[in-house]
Amino acid sequence: MSLAFRNVGHSYGSQRVLSGVTLEARPGEILCLLGASGSGKTTLLRLAAGLEALQEGSIDLGGAVLATPGRDIAPEKRSFGMVFQDHALFPHLTVAENVAFGLAGRPKEDIRQIVAERLASVGLAGFEARYPHTLSGGQQQRVALARALAPAPAAMLLDEPFASVDVTRRRALREEARRALKEAGVITLVVTHDPVEAMEIADRIAVLEGGRIAQCAAPETLYAKPASALVASLFGEAQRFPAIISGETAITAYGPVPAPGLTEGAHVEVIVRPEAVTLAPAGARESNFRIGDIRFLGRDWLVLLVNEASGALEPLRARVPALDGLAPNASVAVRFDPEGTFIFPV
Repeated sequence: MSLAFRNVGHSYGSQRVLSGVTLEARPGEILCLLGASGSGKTTLLRLAAGLEALQEGSIDLGGAVLATPGRDIAPEKRSFGMVFQDHALFPHLTVAENVAFGLAGRPKEDIRQIVAERLASVGLAGFEARYPHTLSGGQQQRVALARALAPAPAAMLLDEPFASVDVTRRRALREEARRALKEAGVITLVVTHDPVEAMEIADRIAVLEGGRIAQCAAPETLYAKPASALVASLFGEAQRFPAIISGETAITAYGPVPAPGLTEGAHVEVIVRPEAVTLAPAGARESNFRIGDIRFLGRDWLVLLVNEASGALEPLRARVPALDGLAPNASVAVRFDPEGTFIFPV
């Protein structure tokens, strides 16, 4: 059973927010919708949930049509579990009663067992008698996840589920959520604007740009083989620099980058990840690049490079495992590793 979007389009008045979106979330897969505000990711989730009427295309679940223009199955009949960033727990109900909310009509012993299993799956066994106001934000979100999973939905829809959780707790919560979702074997669609979050929780990531799918692939493919400048710049703290092709080389303000096969004189954009920048000490006559600052990050060092010929230019970031004689104000020679450097036409 898959959740499939076929040539979906949507507008709010004269504003076009989705165009020709074709996407399929596979059985047991966690598929992340990643994009900036206004890219259309939340609208796509709302269309799947039935919270917006479908204007173009179709949405189906396991071959059964959920929505076409003029025909929408009601949200409560779509067998979806939904989790939002504000938790939406019932404050007057205990944790167990919140999780059991969608299980009305089942035998009491079955409800008790399901509630216990779902709370255990999110690391909250023993919290049954607590009330939401006694829980941390992360615990409340885990209760919301357990409640959505309790009725064994055909698919889960999560909209920025960790955005309101303290940043120090967010990574652990993502790991717990992924484990619970994978154990349940449910189709999952997650909306986020955070590339790190997408890489940590998703099996595949669909990057939306201007209402279209820029690329949909596994995290490792998006990282190593991005299909556009936007996708390349989303991952690995990448920076974007303009360049011009000259003799199969992209000439940037921070040096040449090999660019075979591109048209002479073409304007391009070079995407550079910090780990792809290699540095070596150089005499003042050999380089216009000076180290402006150095910061220790734990496993490596962040080195900020200044172009002496253009002080207004954004500093180039390099991440190096060891300084090896590099120091603030030193002149350096810069090289770019092709593994972390990407070139796209403007």
